[in-house]
Amino acid sequence: MQFQQLQYFVAVAETRHFTRAAELVHVAQPSLSQQIRALERELGADLFLRARGNITLTDAGEALLPLARRILADADTARHEVQELVQLRSGRIRLGATPSLCTGLLPDVLRAFHDRYPGIRLLIEEGGSHDLVRELARGALDLALIVLPLPTPSPALTTVELLREDLVVVSSPDAPRPGGGRRTVRIADLEGERLVMFRHGYDLRELTVAACRAEGFEPVFAVEGGEMDAVLGFVRAGLGVAVVPRMVATRSGRGLRVTPLARPGLYRTIALAHRSDVAPPRAARELQRMLLER
Repeated sequence: MQFQQLQYFVAVAETRHFTRAAELVHVAQPSLSQQIRALERELGADLFLRARGNITLTDAGEALLPLARRILADADTARHEVQELVQLRSGRIRLGATPSLCTGLLPDVLRAFHDRYPGIRLLIEEGGSHDLVRELARGALDLALIVLPLPTPSPALTTVELLREDLVVVSSPDAPRPGGGRRTVRIADLEGERLVMFRHGYDLRELTVAACRAEGFEPVFAVEGGEMDAVLGFVRAGLGVAVVPRMVATRSGRGLRVTPLARPGLYRTIALAHRSDVAPPRAARELQRMLLER
Protein backbone atom coordinates (compact mmCIF):
# COMPACT_ATOMS: atom_id res chain seq x y z
CA MET A 1 0.00 0.00 0.00
CA GLN A 2 1.47 3.32 -1.07
CA PHE A 3 0.83 6.73 0.42
CA GLN A 4 0.03 8.10 -3.03
CA GLN A 5 -2.62 5.42 -3.55
CA LEU A 6 -4.40 6.51 -0.39
CA GLN A 7 -4.38 10.12 -1.64
CA TYR A 8 -5.99 9.02 -4.90
CA PHE A 9 -8.53 6.85 -3.09
CA VAL A 10 -9.65 9.70 -0.80
CA ALA A 11 -9.90 12.09 -3.76
CA VAL A 12 -12.22 9.69 -5.63
CA ALA A 13 -14.26 9.00 -2.49
CA GLU A 14 -14.80 12.73 -1.93
CA THR A 15 -15.53 13.72 -5.55
CA ARG A 16 -17.28 10.47 -6.55
CA HIS A 17 -15.73 11.02 -9.97
CA PHE A 18 -12.45 9.67 -11.37
CA THR A 19 -11.77 12.56 -13.77
CA ARG A 20 -12.43 15.29 -11.18
CA ALA A 21 -10.35 13.36 -8.62
CA ALA A 22 -7.44 13.20 -11.10
CA GLU A 23 -7.64 16.97 -11.61
CA LEU A 24 -7.71 17.48 -7.84
CA VAL A 25 -4.47 15.56 -7.27
CA HIS A 26 -2.84 16.79 -10.50
CA VAL A 27 -2.40 13.44 -12.22
CA ALA A 28 -3.68 11.94 -15.47
CA GLN A 29 -6.95 10.07 -15.04
CA PRO A 30 -5.62 6.74 -16.44
CA SER A 31 -2.74 6.82 -13.93
CA LEU A 32 -5.14 7.47 -11.07
CA SER A 33 -7.43 4.61 -12.14
CA GLN A 34 -4.42 2.29 -12.46
CA GLN A 35 -3.26 3.10 -8.93
CA ILE A 36 -6.74 2.60 -7.47
CA ARG A 37 -6.96 -0.85 -9.11
CA ALA A 38 -3.48 -1.70 -7.77
CA LEU A 39 -4.66 -0.74 -4.27
CA GLU A 40 -7.76 -2.91 -4.65
CA ARG A 41 -5.65 -5.87 -5.77
CA GLU A 42 -3.38 -5.47 -2.76
CA LEU A 43 -6.31 -5.25 -0.35
CA GLY A 44 -8.19 -8.07 -2.07
CA ALA A 45 -11.43 -6.09 -2.28
CA ASP A 46 -13.16 -3.59 -4.55
CA LEU A 47 -13.31 -0.12 -3.04
CA PHE A 48 -15.80 1.42 -5.49
CA LEU A 49 -18.93 0.34 -7.33
CA ARG A 50 -18.42 1.71 -10.82
CA ALA A 51 -21.89 2.10 -12.31
CA ARG A 52 -22.17 4.37 -15.33
CA GLY A 53 -22.11 7.97 -14.08
CA ASN A 54 -22.39 6.80 -10.48
CA ILE A 55 -19.34 6.04 -8.29
CA THR A 56 -20.11 4.77 -4.78
CA LEU A 57 -18.07 3.21 -2.01
CA THR A 58 -18.27 -0.48 -1.26
CA ASP A 59 -18.31 -1.71 2.34
CA ALA A 60 -14.55 -2.12 2.09
CA GLY A 61 -14.23 1.42 0.79
CA GLU A 62 -16.38 2.76 3.64
CA ALA A 63 -14.14 0.98 6.14
CA LEU A 64 -10.93 2.26 4.55
CA LEU A 65 -11.98 5.91 4.13
CA PRO A 66 -11.65 7.13 7.77
CA LEU A 67 -8.39 5.22 8.16
CA ALA A 68 -6.97 6.70 4.97
CA ARG A 69 -8.00 10.19 6.04
CA ARG A 70 -6.28 9.69 9.40
CA ILE A 71 -3.08 8.44 7.75
CA LEU A 72 -3.01 11.44 5.40
CA ALA A 73 -3.70 13.85 8.27
CA ASP A 74 -0.90 12.32 10.36
CA ALA A 75 1.49 12.62 7.44
CA ASP A 76 0.52 16.26 6.99
CA THR A 77 1.09 16.89 10.69
CA ALA A 78 4.50 15.22 10.51
CA ARG A 79 5.45 17.33 7.50
CA HIS A 80 4.33 20.50 9.29
CA GLU A 81 6.28 19.62 12.45
CA VAL A 82 9.47 19.01 10.51
CA GLN A 83 9.05 22.27 8.56
CA GLU A 84 8.56 24.12 11.84
CA LEU A 85 11.86 22.74 13.11
CA VAL A 86 13.70 23.46 9.89
CA GLN A 87 12.41 27.03 9.84
CA LEU A 88 13.26 27.53 13.55
CA ARG A 89 9.69 28.10 14.65
CA SER A 90 9.69 25.33 17.27
CA GLY A 91 12.05 22.91 18.94
CA ARG A 92 14.46 23.08 21.87
CA ILE A 93 18.08 23.70 22.73
CA ARG A 94 19.76 21.99 25.67
CA LEU A 95 22.56 24.36 26.64
CA GLY A 96 25.04 23.84 29.45
CA ALA A 97 27.05 26.70 30.97
CA THR A 98 29.03 27.48 34.07
CA PRO A 99 27.11 29.61 36.62
CA SER A 100 29.34 32.63 36.01
CA LEU A 101 28.56 32.52 32.27
CA CYS A 102 24.83 32.22 33.02
CA THR A 103 25.23 35.44 35.01
CA GLY A 104 27.59 37.30 32.69
CA LEU A 105 27.58 36.26 29.04
CA LEU A 106 24.31 34.47 28.37
CA PRO A 107 21.47 36.84 29.36
CA ASP A 108 21.94 39.29 26.47
CA VAL A 109 22.61 36.57 23.88
CA LEU A 110 19.64 34.45 24.97
CA ARG A 111 17.37 37.48 24.96
CA ALA A 112 18.39 38.27 21.37
CA PHE A 113 17.91 34.62 20.36
CA HIS A 114 14.48 34.45 22.03
CA ASP A 115 13.38 37.68 20.34
CA ARG A 116 14.30 36.20 16.96
CA TYR A 117 13.05 32.64 17.58
CA PRO A 118 10.34 32.81 20.25
CA GLY A 119 9.13 29.27 19.51
CA ILE A 120 12.42 27.62 20.51
CA ARG A 121 12.53 26.37 24.11
CA LEU A 122 15.81 27.04 25.90
CA LEU A 123 16.75 24.42 28.50
CA ILE A 124 19.73 25.61 30.57
CA GLU A 125 21.87 23.41 32.79
CA GLU A 126 24.39 25.03 35.12
CA GLY A 127 27.50 23.16 36.17
CA GLY A 128 31.26 23.09 36.20
CA SER A 129 33.14 22.41 32.97
CA HIS A 130 33.91 18.81 34.02
CA ASP A 131 30.24 18.06 34.63
CA LEU A 132 29.15 19.73 31.39
CA VAL A 133 31.68 17.76 29.33
CA ARG A 134 30.33 14.56 30.84
CA GLU A 135 26.74 15.59 30.01
CA LEU A 136 27.77 16.40 26.43
CA ALA A 137 29.43 13.01 26.05
CA ARG A 138 26.29 11.13 27.12
CA GLY A 139 24.06 13.15 24.80
CA ALA A 140 22.20 15.11 27.49
CA LEU A 141 23.27 18.50 26.05
CA ASP A 142 23.43 19.95 22.53
CA LEU A 143 25.99 22.67 23.32
CA ALA A 144 28.02 23.74 26.35
CA LEU A 145 29.99 26.82 27.31
CA ILE A 146 33.07 25.60 29.13
CA VAL A 147 36.35 26.97 30.46
CA LEU A 148 39.59 25.87 28.80
CA PRO A 149 41.92 24.15 29.17
CA LEU A 150 40.23 20.96 30.31
CA PRO A 151 42.36 18.86 32.67
CA THR A 152 41.82 15.84 30.42
CA PRO A 153 41.12 16.89 26.80
CA SER A 154 38.41 14.85 25.12
CA PRO A 155 38.83 13.85 21.45
CA ALA A 156 35.07 13.23 21.34
CA LEU A 157 34.43 17.00 21.65
CA THR A 158 34.79 19.86 19.22
CA THR A 159 35.61 23.15 20.94
CA VAL A 160 35.68 26.65 19.46
CA GLU A 161 37.27 29.47 21.45
CA LEU A 162 34.68 32.15 22.11
CA LEU A 163 36.47 34.78 24.18
CA ARG A 164 39.17 35.52 26.73
CA GLU A 165 37.82 37.25 29.79
CA ASP A 166 39.79 39.19 32.39
CA LEU A 167 39.33 38.38 36.05
CA VAL A 168 38.99 41.17 38.64
CA VAL A 169 38.92 41.43 42.42
CA VAL A 170 35.63 42.41 44.05
CA SER A 171 35.29 43.69 47.61
CA SER A 172 32.80 45.51 49.78
CA PRO A 173 32.96 49.34 49.53
CA ASP A 174 32.80 49.41 53.32
CA ALA A 175 35.93 47.24 53.69
CA PRO A 176 39.55 48.40 53.28
CA ARG A 177 40.61 48.48 49.64
CA PRO A 178 42.67 45.37 48.73
CA GLY A 179 46.29 45.90 47.76
CA GLY A 180 46.78 48.87 50.05
CA GLY A 181 44.51 51.20 48.10
CA ARG A 182 46.25 50.96 44.72
CA ARG A 183 44.15 51.17 41.56
CA THR A 184 45.22 47.66 40.53
CA VAL A 185 45.89 44.57 42.60
CA ARG A 186 48.63 41.99 42.10
CA ILE A 187 48.00 38.35 42.92
CA ALA A 188 50.78 38.69 45.52
CA ASP A 189 48.70 41.38 47.24
CA LEU A 190 46.07 38.76 48.03
CA GLU A 191 48.43 37.08 50.50
CA GLY A 192 46.85 37.58 53.90
CA GLU A 193 43.53 38.72 52.40
CA ARG A 194 40.55 36.64 53.44
CA LEU A 195 39.02 35.20 50.28
CA VAL A 196 35.45 34.20 49.62
CA MET A 197 35.98 31.01 47.64
CA PHE A 198 33.85 28.93 45.32
CA ARG A 199 33.05 25.27 45.88
CA HIS A 200 35.37 22.45 44.83
CA GLY A 201 35.10 21.64 41.12
CA TYR A 202 34.45 25.29 40.23
CA ASP A 203 36.80 26.50 37.49
CA LEU A 204 37.40 29.87 39.17
CA ARG A 205 38.44 28.21 42.43
CA GLU A 206 41.10 26.13 40.72
CA LEU A 207 42.38 29.11 38.71
CA THR A 208 42.62 31.42 41.73
CA VAL A 209 44.26 28.88 44.03
CA ALA A 210 46.81 27.95 41.32
CA ALA A 211 47.68 31.65 40.79
CA CYS A 212 48.20 32.18 44.54
CA ARG A 213 50.42 29.10 44.81
CA ALA A 214 52.44 30.29 41.80
CA GLU A 215 53.21 33.43 43.87
CA GLY A 216 54.37 31.25 46.75
CA PHE A 217 51.52 31.39 49.23
CA GLU A 218 48.40 29.46 50.22
CA PRO A 219 45.19 31.53 50.07
CA VAL A 220 43.21 32.04 53.27
CA PHE A 221 39.49 31.40 52.98
CA ALA A 222 36.93 33.37 54.98
CA VAL A 223 34.06 31.41 53.44
CA GLU A 224 34.13 28.63 50.87
CA GLY A 225 31.73 26.35 49.07
CA GLY A 226 29.39 28.81 47.35
CA GLU A 227 28.08 29.32 43.84
CA MET A 228 28.45 32.68 42.08
CA ASP A 229 25.44 34.46 43.61
CA ALA A 230 26.38 33.31 47.11
CA VAL A 231 30.01 34.41 46.70
CA LEU A 232 28.97 37.89 45.55
CA GLY A 233 26.53 38.15 48.43
CA PHE A 234 29.20 37.22 50.98
CA VAL A 235 31.56 39.80 49.49
CA ARG A 236 28.88 42.50 49.70
CA ALA A 237 28.43 41.59 53.36
CA GLY A 238 32.13 42.28 53.95
CA LEU A 239 33.21 38.72 54.67
CA GLY A 240 36.16 38.91 52.29
CA VAL A 241 37.25 39.53 48.69
CA ALA A 242 36.79 37.31 45.64
CA VAL A 243 38.29 36.90 42.17
CA VAL A 244 35.51 36.86 39.58
CA PRO A 245 35.07 37.39 35.81
CA ARG A 246 34.85 41.00 34.67
CA MET A 247 31.45 40.45 32.99
CA VAL A 248 29.99 39.14 36.23
CA ALA A 249 31.43 42.06 38.21
CA THR A 250 30.04 44.53 35.67
CA ARG A 251 26.57 42.99 35.75
CA SER A 252 26.49 42.48 39.49
CA GLY A 253 28.53 45.52 40.45
CA ARG A 254 25.89 47.09 42.66
CA GLY A 255 27.22 47.06 46.20
CA LEU A 256 30.66 45.89 45.07
CA ARG A 257 34.01 47.59 44.58
CA VAL A 258 35.75 46.31 41.44
CA THR A 259 39.56 46.42 41.27
CA PRO A 260 41.43 45.23 38.16
CA LEU A 261 44.36 42.83 38.46
CA ALA A 262 47.74 44.26 37.50
CA ARG A 263 49.46 42.90 34.41
CA PRO A 264 49.79 40.15 33.38
CA GLY A 265 46.68 39.58 35.44
CA LEU A 266 44.45 36.55 35.21
CA TYR A 267 42.06 35.56 32.47
CA ARG A 268 40.04 32.55 31.47
CA THR A 269 39.30 31.15 28.02
CA ILE A 270 35.65 30.44 27.24
CA ALA A 271 34.87 27.89 24.53
CA LEU A 272 31.75 26.51 22.92
CA ALA A 273 31.73 22.70 22.83
CA HIS A 274 29.66 20.00 21.17
CA ARG A 275 30.10 16.34 20.37
CA SER A 276 32.33 15.63 17.39
CA ASP A 277 30.31 12.64 16.19
CA VAL A 278 26.88 14.32 16.15
CA ALA A 279 25.99 17.61 14.47
CA PRO A 280 24.03 19.93 16.79
CA PRO A 281 20.33 20.46 15.87
CA ARG A 282 19.46 23.32 13.52
CA ALA A 283 18.32 25.61 16.36
CA ALA A 284 21.49 24.89 18.36
CA ARG A 285 23.64 25.73 15.33
CA GLU A 286 21.85 29.08 15.03
CA LEU A 287 22.50 29.85 18.71
CA GLN A 288 26.14 28.83 18.17
CA ARG A 289 26.37 31.30 15.29
CA MET A 290 24.94 34.12 17.42
CA LEU A 291 27.37 33.38 20.24
CA LEU A 292 30.35 33.39 17.87
CA GLU A 293 29.23 36.67 16.28
CA ARG A 294 28.35 38.47 19.52
